[in-house]
Amino acid sequence: MTEAVDMIELWRGGRLEDVHRGHAVVVDGAGQIVHAWGNPATVIYPRSSSKMIQALPLIESGAADAAGLRVDQLALACASHIGARYHTDRVQAWLSDLGLSDSDFRCGAHEPSDREARDGLIRAGFSPCQYHNNCSGKHSGFLTLNKHLKGDPAYIDPAHPVQTAVKAAFEDVTGEATPGYGIDGCSAPNYATTVLGLARAMANFATAHDRSGTRATAQQRLIAAMTAFPELVSGEGKPCTELMRAMGGKVAIKGGAEGVYIAILPEQRLGVALKIMDGADRAKDAAVTAILIRLGVLDANHPAARNLLNAPITNWRGIVCGDIRPAAALM
Repeated sequence: MTEAVDMIELWRGGRLEDVHRGHAVVVDGAGQIVHAWGNPATVIYPRSSSKMIQALPLIESGAADAAGLRVDQLALACASHIGARYHTDRVQAWLSDLGLSDSDFRCGAHEPSDREARDGLIRAGFSPCQYHNNCSGKHSGFLTLNKHLKGDPAYIDPAHPVQTAVKAAFEDVTGEATPGYGIDGCSAPNYATTVLGLARAMANFATAHDRSGTRATAQQRLIAAMTAFPELVSGEGKPCTELMRAMGGKVAIKGGAEGVYIAILPEQRLGVALKIMDGADRAKDAAVTAILIRLGVLDANHPAARNLLNAPITNWRGIVCGDIRPAAALM
């Protein structure tokens, strides 16, 4: 099949109101397709779903150990956090340990999505800092690697040693030469690959415990960090965090902007990648939930799953007026 398929439906008043189409692939440890929906060869930007790949050089170079990074900091290196105090306090301390400040970031500033943190800034009359950026953990990792490499401050330049190391790791684990890059919301280059390539990369992570060597060790450490600190990877109440908790720390998942999600299943030795073509968050959350249930790693009756799939849609008065459900292809 070469086209996107119907993946998630929204029903209202007994009628189909909206359909979200996409592509998804499940790959085994040998790089073979186990399940596929749509076209595995579709080229996408993985966006923030690839942060654990971008963090590989941080560990493989020796920079993480030289800086004495803890497990929670490795989780933050893979994070798209909400800017809560439990995120930003850690990022600020990390910068301080590096002898750096907020001005050394190149990610830009935006309001935290955590309501308490955002309202606190407003009440105090303060503007957000770069450490509030949801990618500030990843950029702290970049700065740690850059200090280890003794690179210049422009660590987000595609030609910079930090980013060339990221590109090399990305092409290695996806098994594909990237056709190019786009500039992400945090200003770092984001390398394109196919949905299959992204799933292959996640399967490579999922089978790291079957291998030895620097790469495998780095992958295992990043998986362990993400599953140990799911609240740092996203935030309290967020789908990524709640689904990882629902699976008892046995599966690492990570969403990205514009409808992308990945999953790493070490016990099953499987990698998952999906792309919702209209970029809708509600659809990517529901689709990854459906796939995780189908793969037997998520209980369909767990509250985290029920909140995202076959979930009631309520209006401002609390009246149930519809539901979000998987399309036939994902059933």
